[in-house]
Amino acid sequence: MKSTAFSRRSLLASTLGSALAGMVWLDHAHAEDFKMGLLVPGSVAEEGWNRIAYDALKRVEKELGAKISYVELAENPAAFEKAFRDYASQGYHVVLGHGFQFQDAALTTAEDFPDTVFLISSSSVHEGKVIGLNTDASQPFYLMGVIAAKMGNGAGLIGGMEIPPIAHAFEGFRKGAESVNPDYPVSTVFINSFTDASAAKEAAVSMMAQGADFVVPNANAAGLGVIRAAQESGTQSGTFSVYSDYTDVAPKNILGTFIADYGQGIVRIVSGIRDGAVPQSNVDFGLKDKDVIKFTFNDEAARSIPQDLRNHLEEVSAKIIAGEIQTRAK
Repeated sequence: MKSTAFSRRSLLASTLGSALAGMVWLDHAHAEDFKMGLLVPGSVAEEGWNRIAYDALKRVEKELGAKISYVELAENPAAFEKAFRDYASQGYHVVLGHGFQFQDAALTTAEDFPDTVFLISSSSVHEGKVIGLNTDASQPFYLMGVIAAKMGNGAGLIGGMEIPPIAHAFEGFRKGAESVNPDYPVSTVFINSFTDASAAKEAAVSMMAQGADFVVPNANAAGLGVIRAAQESGTQSGTFSVYSDYTDVAPKNILGTFIADYGQGIVRIVSGIRDGAVPQSNVDFGLKDKDVIKFTFNDEAARSIPQDLRNHLEEVSAKIIAGEIQTRAK
């Protein structure tokens, strides 16, 4: 597979610089004693959302010399809180809950464990030592919406659960599509699972039957069902890889891949915490952070994105970064 990078790598200075500008200073943790835990909603063996967090955790181990541990959990808020409490009671300095669904459990647990920093992925929270790490997926999804409206007749969006990060991403897609064609039809289904690939596939097939020639997942591991539905349609349907590269599964159907790789950001933030500081705000990653949010094109797709559209997407991306285009309501 050949793919063309949407933009080159750059440092996280803008986002992480502002996030680390104000600090709450803590007792310094000796490097050899520093411990970080991870909670994931599913298996780290699966490519996609959970693997992103696991890879970041392994980088913390390798680059910071931290002792690490992780736990795989079903969607159960009581289990989330128990896992947070287990780590905090064992003296873990940082615990990352990988997903917005961990936020409430972290806020409750933090009241009893003031010495532990709780990081929450896909969250904008900032209360004491509960810090949100938000990847603004509405921005790359806006680009997907532009592509779909330029190249297709309708789209179907399949989400795992109706939670803010996914709702924001889908809002971005709709805004992008509407910027091209205000009447472009977009339907949305939430399957209430991040692991049920069969349900995601069934939803995608139903949308294609109703005229959607783009089906787009945002459902963690379940999203693979959407990719397979597109692949089985021949070249009738286009799609995008989200959070992992599934191009080998549907090389003719995937027009582009969005990967959120904030391992470097995690390392920098956790390094600061290890050295005695906690960010004074949540951390918000966007298209400006080109080594975190990566959007690439698939040149081997049956309907490869033409060069004039790629040039247009560069212009749109620049306007998003400059704040001239709002991809979702604030």
